[in-house]
Amino acid sequence: MNNKIWYLPGPFHQYQEDVKALAKKAGLRIIDASVTASRDGEAADVPVVTVKPVARSEAESQLVVADQIALDQEELIGKLQAESDAIRVLIESAEGLIPLEPPEAGELPIRLFDALSGIHQGIAGIKAERDSLTAENESLRGEVAGLKAAASKSADDSAEIEALKAALDTAKVSYRANASKEALQKQVAELAGS
Repeated sequence: MNNKIWYLPGPFHQYQEDVKALAKKAGLRIIDASVTASRDGEAADVPVVTVKPVARSEAESQLVVADQIALDQEELIGKLQAESDAIRVLIESAEGLIPLEPPEAGELPIRLFDALSGIHQGIAGIKAERDSLTAENESLRGEVAGLKAAASKSADDSAEIEALKAALDTAKVSYRANASKEALQKQVAELAGS
């Protein structure tokens, strides 16, 4: 957010000025300051407003209080509905139906968003680690296959060396005990050539 929020205590009809018109003129969005403790994106330069003076008789005051209670209840219901809607959007985000975006207001939706963001970051880290381990696993599998092939070749060479030594022993030709395969092949070839 870019500091375009005017946190103003409600109800908004208690002010002498038309706060919605002032907010629109200043390019601000009003959020009831009594509903949320967050002040994210709070604008520094907001319009000055004054509370309407109250001078009524006791009967009028009772009617105003009753009206105020009804308005407060309506406002509370509206706020609760807005929070409920924001939580539903976050649930759809968690289900992968829509992208995860921060809610505009409401303590519970903001807390839920923070928790989901943390979970999302943790999962992203786990996926990166999994991909790294998968690549390392494939590399190790390649090395193991190479070692198996080398061991198989070495076993084949051992059998061939034993056969060459046996041929030289049969011909009663001496050779070094640690002679290489190539040296033994050369002696056998000389023996066959003579």
